[in-house]
Amino acid sequence: MTKPNIYGLFLPELKEKMTELGIESYRGAQIAEWIYKRGVKDFNLMSNLPQRQRQLLQEHFYICTPEILGEQHSADSQTSKLLMAFEDSAAIETVLMRQSYGNSVCVSTQVGCAMGCAFCASTLHGFSRNLSGGEILAQVLYLNEWLQSEEEKVDSIVIMGIGEPLANYHEVLRFIKLCHEPYCLNMSYRNITLSTSGLVPAIRQLAEEKIPITLAISLHAANDALRSQLMPVNHTYPIEQLLSAADYYADQTSRRVTYEYLLIAGINDTMQHAKELAGLLHKRLAAVNLIPVNSVLERGWARPADKKIREFEAALKTFGVNVTVRREMGADISAACGQLRNKRL
Repeated sequence: MTKPNIYGLFLPELKEKMTELGIESYRGAQIAEWIYKRGVKDFNLMSNLPQRQRQLLQEHFYICTPEILGEQHSADSQTSKLLMAFEDSAAIETVLMRQSYGNSVCVSTQVGCAMGCAFCASTLHGFSRNLSGGEILAQVLYLNEWLQSEEEKVDSIVIMGIGEPLANYHEVLRFIKLCHEPYCLNMSYRNITLSTSGLVPAIRQLAEEKIPITLAISLHAANDALRSQLMPVNHTYPIEQLLSAADYYADQTSRRVTYEYLLIAGINDTMQHAKELAGLLHKRLAAVNLIPVNSVLERGWARPADKKIREFEAALKTFGVNVTVRREMGADISAACGQLRNKRL
């Protein structure tokens, strides 16, 4: 698109843009109400703006409206995965999860991923481009509008879909801050979780923002040899550097860091692995989220037996580590990141 996307602008920016077009700056607040609160996708429907101003907006901006290329819905109706395409046909995935505590949306931040993690479907076709803050927000607004028909709303956001969020730092930060603004979603920062593969400088930079979102770190192994096999990023930022950055984040935000540990049968699920993990984390402001691996056809990984998962969890608890096993949602619709997109490609 030659015209800029109006999604993703803060209220002061909207007011500034209106002034540049010769429109009263206070109209920015009205426009924010239409696009962020009411979900209007057509400038001509903004009835409290004069017709000439609506025309000017139409000439200078577009409203980002993702096209839905595919949908999958779990048998229990609790998980829905959408394959969305933007104006340049770039396709990403967004997942709605209906939890007991509310509706959570998992958003993508990049088209494809360059991190190369051995267990992940998102990286199979490489990296295409970053999403703008407005495109990330469009995913949430789409599902918010969908839920409003059921008199519900998006209650929490996990930035855990396709892409490495901290490799798209400034646009992801714009998205997070917009979600918090009262004229947008008015969402508490504490209802937002960001998951990273471990870009250490960006973790430290995020810590200095002092925004109390939950930081989740994809760890998946407790020693550098194994983690480097699973996650190439570990060659650049090994575990010691990663844990130091995470400790700094916890210190700056007073927020407990979550360490995600993907349990893969025969790879990282033994009692020795559990002891190594406990040794790293038992004295830290941290919690472990154990995630039985989703089957990814192209990867060949297998989920451990339930007994093995329970034993691993019990071992961590014995060593005083806060641990939960992630509730599995959407297994029947290939809910792991990137699988629906890969089928399309």
